[in-house]
Amino acid sequence: MPFSIPVIRSSHEKKDTHSFFLLVIFLCFLLSYSNTKGQIYEDNRTKFTHPIKKTGLPIKIDGKLDDLEWGNHTATQQFLNQWTVDTGKARVSTNVRICYDNQFIYVGIACFDQHNKHVIQTLKRDSPNEYFNSYAIGIVIDPINKRTNGFFFGVSAGGAQVEGLVTATGTTTELQENWDNKWYSSTTSTDTVWFVEMAIPFSSLRYDNNNKVWGLNFVRNDMKGNTYSSWAWVPVNLNTIDLGFNGALIWDETPPSASSKASIVPYAAMGATKDYLSGTQPKFTVNAGGDAKIAVTSSLNLDLTINPDFSNVDVDRQITNLTRFSLFVPERRNFFIENSDIFTAFGYTQLRPFFSRQIGLVEGQPVPIQFGARLTGNLTDNLRIGLMDIQTDKKNGNKINASNYGIIALQQRILKRSSIRGMFINKQETSDIKNEGKKFNRLGAVEFNYLSDDGKWSGDIRLHQTGTNIKSVDDGYQSISLTRATRKTNIRMSIHRIGTNYVSDVGFIPRLENYDANRDSIIRLGFTHINNLFVYNFFPKKGKLNIHGPRYATDIFLNPNGSTNERQLFFSYYLNFKNQTEMEFIVRNTELNLPFSTFIAGNVPLQSGKYHFTNFGVWLQSDPRKSLSTNIYIQHGSFYAGTKTSLESSIKYRRQPWGSFSLTYNFDKVDFQPPYQSENFHLLGARMEISFSNAMFWTTFLQYNTQLENMNINSRFQWRYKPMSDLFLVYTDNYTPELKIKNRGFVMKTTYWLNL
Repeated sequence: MPFSIPVIRSSHEKKDTHSFFLLVIFLCFLLSYSNTKGQIYEDNRTKFTHPIKKTGLPIKIDGKLDDLEWGNHTATQQFLNQWTVDTGKARVSTNVRICYDNQFIYVGIACFDQHNKHVIQTLKRDSPNEYFNSYAIGIVIDPINKRTNGFFFGVSAGGAQVEGLVTATGTTTELQENWDNKWYSSTTSTDTVWFVEMAIPFSSLRYDNNNKVWGLNFVRNDMKGNTYSSWAWVPVNLNTIDLGFNGALIWDETPPSASSKASIVPYAAMGATKDYLSGTQPKFTVNAGGDAKIAVTSSLNLDLTINPDFSNVDVDRQITNLTRFSLFVPERRNFFIENSDIFTAFGYTQLRPFFSRQIGLVEGQPVPIQFGARLTGNLTDNLRIGLMDIQTDKKNGNKINASNYGIIALQQRILKRSSIRGMFINKQETSDIKNEGKKFNRLGAVEFNYLSDDGKWSGDIRLHQTGTNIKSVDDGYQSISLTRATRKTNIRMSIHRIGTNYVSDVGFIPRLENYDANRDSIIRLGFTHINNLFVYNFFPKKGKLNIHGPRYATDIFLNPNGSTNERQLFFSYYLNFKNQTEMEFIVRNTELNLPFSTFIAGNVPLQSGKYHFTNFGVWLQSDPRKSLSTNIYIQHGSFYAGTKTSLESSIKYRRQPWGSFSLTYNFDKVDFQPPYQSENFHLLGARMEISFSNAMFWTTFLQYNTQLENMNINSRFQWRYKPMSDLFLVYTDNYTPELKIKNRGFVMKTTYWLNL
């Protein structure tokens, strides 16, 4: 669909508050709070404590753990099982010692095992999926010790580093692995033990110098036993890095102030591109800019960027889209990812009021970013803030105005693990190419997030309001949800109401925009979303299974006048085997009252009206520890005015530890009855990753997509010549399905991390 399609407001909207449903869920929320208040919760911070003392001698980070100074520091007690069971001691022994000087926190770890045939998925840095499927050890640090935000530093047995921000969101804990910082590690191994040494600079952390008790945990991946263990006990139903179950790191004196107050990361880039379809001459570019990180206080950080360049960012994975709405594509630009949780925590999957990919991308066209600033961290122990300001340039050729994006986010901790969040977004055009007046879009949001002390109960109440210069107040969003998560069950109830005129230019709300093929227009139509989820897990004591059990979910979407737009029923049965194989049998039933005619396949639009279809699927993932592993999902069933058969498959070969080769193939066959047209869609992807060392990588990615009628080749070489300093060589080609070249580009970019 062209981006010039007009947007039409729905003409049949009626006021609908659904107060009855809100009242029911709110009463459940109050009941859950009263039940939780009486529970007895054993705080790990009193049961699992570990001292940290200042070093008397320097420690060399060589992975040998042979410095005499390590003998002066206490080793941790035996780790405990966390997955696949959360009872008993871990199969293998792990000893961790920790100390510090004026610049670094030092961590020395001995991971004992009966062999040295470790599963190492990759040597590449910042690959969390591969990290958690490799032999590895990590440390979780919560310097503020409020169990809401922290840091993770992990090293695989092959020496690959992963670091990230740890954030508590409801009953889940998320690792934002794209947070980057400068730290050091080294590993060595023998037949019976592998060693890790880390040096984490104080400058990479945000903390209160007066706080002598930090949250702490250690997490070890044991691929031979298909288990995860932790120093401080964590229930099996929670993520191993859950901050609520951290132990305590007890300082012998107040931590020293970070010696480095600022870091700058300049870059220089040069490249060449050629558009073969237009027949223009090659275009050569030279670019320079950089980022800066400034520690305003020990717990508050200022990030600056000038003329940022994202040419080295991984190419997006393409997806075949047979739905009525746009699909979510994750952010990959580091400036917007680092410390982003305070901005992205608002809303839910169907409504994201802040989506950073809307900055620097307008109507599908990239727009230059001139500069940006972001201030994040803690003003007090309980108050966390995030301020962001981005200025984009105008683009005369596409008649796109320059704009300023200002975002303010606040998170005030209340009770023990709960919070009240607030956000204000202002997008203001700063130029007026079309002489239509400088437009603005504003959004205000207030949300209450409740999380019980033991992590079993969580809930949210959300209120948003938007406004533009077309209308002083456009429309709002209200929701309330409640979740109960235990070792065996996960139950969630939620209701969300999004108004037709809820406008967030910096957000992602796909269901608001409905394409009408008859009028060739986008029609905005608000909705109410009622969602329920039920999960039950069985933990057999014998046999080949770790976990198995049913999953059931319902999604009901109502039009503004209360009529049903769509109802989805989802049922599956999940099996997790002890050899890490996973399977799921899936049934999905959909009833849809299509409000407007739309295109799904072919050139004949489906007409509005009622549709009812059901499909069945099977998903299988083989043991990822093997050199050869597969992932396959097959589904078939009725689909609108016909049937649909889909295949999603991948095969991966790992040549440990230096090579990873994968091939993905997705196929969708849509068979419609006349007058509608049938169509086949193919999506092929091939990926090769070569790790020459822990500091030199080469990745090549090929994608062939018949729906987009495009073939793409992206090849990237990265050399980390110093910690957090890189040289990139990136080559990109795009072709038509007939292999006629569309465009070609080459970029060379270098960055350098300098501490001041």
